[in-house]
Amino acid sequence: MIKIHDLAFSYGQNEVLRNITMDLEPGKIYGLLGENGVGKTTLLTLLCGLKKTKSGTILTDGHDPSRREPSLLCDQYYLPDEVAPVNDRALGWARACGAFWPAFSVDKYVALLNEFEVNPAQKMNAMSSGQLKKTYIAFALASGVRHLYLDEPTNGLDIPSKAQFRSALMKHTAEDATIVISTHQVRDLENIIDPIIILDKREVLLNASLEQISSKLFFDYGTVLNPRSLYSEQLPGGFIQVYQNTEGSESKVNIEALFNTVHKHKELVKNIFRHE
Repeated sequence: MIKIHDLAFSYGQNEVLRNITMDLEPGKIYGLLGENGVGKTTLLTLLCGLKKTKSGTILTDGHDPSRREPSLLCDQYYLPDEVAPVNDRALGWARACGAFWPAFSVDKYVALLNEFEVNPAQKMNAMSSGQLKKTYIAFALASGVRHLYLDEPTNGLDIPSKAQFRSALMKHTAEDATIVISTHQVRDLENIIDPIIILDKREVLLNASLEQISSKLFFDYGTVLNPRSLYSEQLPGGFIQVYQNTEGSESKVNIEALFNTVHKHKELVKNIFRHE
């Protein structure tokens, strides 16, 4: 369990995060959403201990990640958006780096590279950006960690590679792992991220499961606008619109429409989910 309480962080006088309180539970893949500059990457680097909170606390299984204790470091992995083109072959690099993660599996790494159609013998600084990104993703998934933080993992991937990533993530992560994925590409990941966290400037607007979201909000795919709509968007042949689910009806959550609804009605949505 990762427990975040009253977290705040600043770059000099520029306050980025404030009043961040939430729990991240094992066995879930969290989708971390938000506009540019709201602190998504900062939060991930705080979670993995690369930065230290200005105030408040983060406890991962009772440990402060900023203390950089080896017992916690070897059970977590952070994959940044931009990855380095190392002057080494993919397999040799992984064998050397994998020693820092006791659960790292060379066999799983090679299997993942094969799934991603990347040659393990290829030099990483000779790879395309997409191949390089898949090499790092393969390493992250083969590390066997229980706390995995991925920053925009589908950036730079083509359409088949995005499907390969989704499949690999579901297949090669432990059932008790806590996974946090920061993304702008919600359509790439909408079938695997649950719960959804939406950050705003210095606060959490939403942290809820898809089941909780669909119980509170109704996502209507129709041809007639509802006067109660909190958000609507024209689609070919009709609309996607969102309004409060007062009748307990079932609907499929559209994450893009959810994000726009939350940003259009911040206080209302926070109040709707306040007791979840």
